[in-house]
Amino acid sequence: MQGTPVANPLEQFQIKTLVPLEAGGYDISFTNSSAFMIVAIVSITLFMLIGTSKKALVPGRWQSLTELSYELVATMLRDTVGSGGKKFFPFVFTLFMFVLTCNLIGMIPYSFTVTSHIAVTFALAAFVIVGVTILGFVKHGFGYLKLFAPSGVPIPVLFILVPIEIISYLMRPISLSVRLFANMMAGHVMLKVFAGFVVSLGAILIPLGIFPLAFLVALTSLEMLVAVLQAYIFSILTCIYLNDAIHLH
Repeated sequence: MQGTPVANPLEQFQIKTLVPLEAGGYDISFTNSSAFMIVAIVSITLFMLIGTSKKALVPGRWQSLTELSYELVATMLRDTVGSGGKKFFPFVFTLFMFVLTCNLIGMIPYSFTVTSHIAVTFALAAFVIVGVTILGFVKHGFGYLKLFAPSGVPIPVLFILVPIEIISYLMRPISLSVRLFANMMAGHVMLKVFAGFVVSLGAILIPLGIFPLAFLVALTSLEMLVAVLQAYIFSILTCIYLNDAIHLH
C-alpha cells in the first residue's frame, strides 16, 4: 500500500511563468508573483476608493479602516520625522499599504506571498535606501557624510567608528529586506508543515488531527499579526532612515 504523499512546504514559493516574455535576451515573463502584485495594487485602490467614497461624519467600517490606515502612517511620520516628514506621506503610505496587502493576500489559501521572495523585498529596500541617500545629499550636500562621523567624537575613535557606521549603512537594505522575507517565508513554511500534520494524522484517526488543527488555527492568527507587524516595521524603519537624511540624526 502506498503511503500518503507528503507535500513540499517550499513548493508554495515557486515562481511560475504565466505569460512567457523576452526582451533583449532577458526573461521578463509575467509570473504568478507579478499577477499577485497587480492583485495587491487593485485591492489597495478599491479599498481606498470604497473607504473615501462617502466621507460620512460618522464613519462606517470601510471609512474607519481607511482613516485608521491614514492616521497610523501619519502618526508614524510625525513621531519619527517631525513636521518635515509630511511631504513623504504618500511614499510611506503607499509602501506600507503595498507590503501589508501583499502579506495579507499571502494568508489566503492557494494564493502567493510576494513578500516571501528576497528579490521583491530587496528591491523595495534598495529603492528606499537609494532614495534616502539621494535625499540626504540633495538636502545637505557633502555635509551628509557627517552622518558617519558624529560631532564631538575624538579623532582616534573616528578611525574605528566611521568604518563601522559605513558598513552599518550599507547593510540597511540587506537587514530591511531579509527581516521581511525571512519572517514571511518561515511563517508560511510552519503553516504548511502543520497543515500536513492535520492531513496525515487525520487520515490515520480523525481525533489525532484535532491537536495539530487547533495549533494551526492559533498559528494562523499569529501569522496574521506578523503580517501586519512586518509591514509596520518596514515602514517605521523607512521613516527612521528619512529622519537621518533630513536631520542627520
